[in-house]
Amino acid sequence: MVSSYVKNNPGRTGEWEVAGLRWLRSVADGTGLHVAKVLAATQGAIHLERIEVVQPSAKDAEEFGRSLARFHRVDVGKFGQGPRGWQGDGYQGPTDQLLVLPLHPTDSWGCFYAEVLEGLAAGQFGQEDRRDVDELLARLRGGDFDAQARPSALHGDMWAGNVLWSRHGAVLIDPMAHVGHPETDLGALQLFGAPHIGSIIGAYVEEAGLDHGFVQRTPLHQLHLLFLHVALFGGSYRIQAMDAVRASLRL
Repeated sequence: MVSSYVKNNPGRTGEWEVAGLRWLRSVADGTGLHVAKVLAATQGAIHLERIEVVQPSAKDAEEFGRSLARFHRVDVGKFGQGPRGWQGDGYQGPTDQLLVLPLHPTDSWGCFYAEVLEGLAAGQFGQEDRRDVDELLARLRGGDFDAQARPSALHGDMWAGNVLWSRHGAVLIDPMAHVGHPETDLGALQLFGAPHIGSIIGAYVEEAGLDHGFVQRTPLHQLHLLFLHVALFGGSYRIQAMDAVRASLRL
């Protein structure tokens, strides 16, 4: 019998989490990527498989990187789509401070990403910083960064705390699942650090055959989580976010 963990997440936001987990598991089938299994869902709670956490090895990290690259290669549709069967916008942020994640299918990653960033940036930056933000948003909408973009299923909030390590390897939890640019998951992994991060990224790059420019693009792909942190917490995240904006403008 599978041991379960019960998470309180009622209503539509709980439905969003369940839809994301189930969709990611279906996309991950055959790739080797592990996503926490939803055992049952009620109106007020989600019953998830309990993950027995262990210390990861470099080998675990390498396999995670390779499986994530295989996962990102699966054909899933257009940028800005939510989990299969989901209707309307999604949600982002911690359960007690959720914000809207705008979801509208489009062929342009830049247009989708600009809409996400615009919503989070509203009212958060001073006049000088806002000029730089607006310049970057205009370049995104103009397609300046679409050349390397290919629609992929994203976990969407892949910081280290949402990657648990079991005896079977990495297991993903708490997604903000949608279709986006695969390098956005990589940027999130690197934003706050993860065990054996060099092994994860190295194995991913080798499996996916990424061009060397992905390193310079990392700040651009970290902006989603950075702007989300600005919207939720403000403070020093504004400085970090603007550093990433200006690095992106140099691309």
